[in-house]
Amino acid sequence: MELGERGITVNTVSLEPTETEMYANSGDEPKAAAAQSPFNRLGKTEDIADVVAFVMSDQCRWITGQTFQAGGGYV
Repeated sequence: MELGERGITVNTVSLEPTETEMYANSGDEPKAAAAQSPFNRLGKTEDIADVVAFVMSDQCRWITGQTFQAGGGYV
């Protein structure tokens, strides 16, 4: 309520396994994780960046208090 008066929104982006150097070094099996998504792949950094860019944009000005699931349908 306090931040809304200043036009500040508060949202989060929740993601699932994403192809990063840290994930590659984690020891997790990428094929097993990819099989958990209907797209049969891990997320790419640009997949996440697109969602974050939207959340930070003026197009998201009327959305606040939400969690955006950027997980490729991961189950």
